[in-house]
Amino acid sequence: MSARMNTPDILPLVERIGEEPTAALIGLITGAVFGVAAQRSRFCLRAAAVSFARGLWDDKLAVWLLTFSTAVVWVQSATLAGLFRPEEARMMSVSGSWSGAILGGLMFGVGMVLARGCSGRLLVLAATGNLRSVISGLIFAVVAQMSLHGYLAPLRDRLAGLWITPGGRNINLIEAFALPDWSGLALGVFSAFVALAVARKNRIGAARLVFGAGVGFSVALGWVLTFTLSQVAFEPVSIASATFTGPSATTLMFVLDTSKLLEFDVGLVPGVFLGSFLASFWAGEFKFEGFENEANMRRAMTGAVLMGFGGMLAGGCAIGNGVTGGSIFAATAWLALLCMWIGAIITDFLVDQKGALATA
Repeated sequence: MSARMNTPDILPLVERIGEEPTAALIGLITGAVFGVAAQRSRFCLRAAAVSFARGLWDDKLAVWLLTFSTAVVWVQSATLAGLFRPEEARMMSVSGSWSGAILGGLMFGVGMVLARGCSGRLLVLAATGNLRSVISGLIFAVVAQMSLHGYLAPLRDRLAGLWITPGGRNINLIEAFALPDWSGLALGVFSAFVALAVARKNRIGAARLVFGAGVGFSVALGWVLTFTLSQVAFEPVSIASATFTGPSATTLMFVLDTSKLLEFDVGLVPGVFLGSFLASFWAGEFKFEGFENEANMRRAMTGAVLMGFGGMLAGGCAIGNGVTGGSIFAATAWLALLCMWIGAIITDFLVDQKGALATA
């Protein structure tokens, strides 16, 4: 049975509201699911990396592992069921940059430790009243836009072009190592068992585990729905899922430029904000918070700049590479994720751990 025959019937919706509004609606739904799940699970790569750096296999690391593993399980299951074809994803249909993954991943890892949150976490916190995250998120979006189409774009292009994947496409690790189709799903299931073992050790409640898995589910939801739309749309549709570097820049320009069109990215960011706000308000956790002091403000702003440029250079943020790209086994996404972990661990050791010892 073809992938098109297996996909949900989205044509009536497209005929009613149009292709571009449908894409934006898909982004809004994907973002809302992500926002609710991320806020309730407190998912964050920075927190997981810091815990790992300090030898703490705690709840933060367990939630990240569960999110990553369930994203792999959902996406690989959808692929095997014919609901999605990874080779048609935006991330796979263009050349990947090895140099961008290394340099951008390291920069992003450093930045998220300085900013005390990856870009996705900053967006979630901003929706819960954290003014530090609002400022950092705006700086992140502006720098990402500058790196995409502004003054920083030539530098990004030069660094990304130093070492790229051959053949004009990214590399699927499953295919590159000639592994069976089910191997991705098997790895996801194994990772999920590891995550659950760490979660049990830390006595994490069932609700938080469900929401952590929900973050992974939102990634699969975005992949499947954008792929489904691409099968019935007249105009080409970018097959994508949750990521926040490019969408933050796109959403910023949509707000500033009335000529910009609706698309998945434009719906994604507001969806995350809305979902996070509703989740925090319902739980009684919404409250306004600011910067503790001037030093923390400078640190957060520096981190936001590094994440904005680094995320665009790497081809995605901690979510875009670390979970979304990882779930389809895009080679440069896995490399970028590794470099984000390395950058975060080194920065935590040099800045936070040594700083704490110096003031002790």
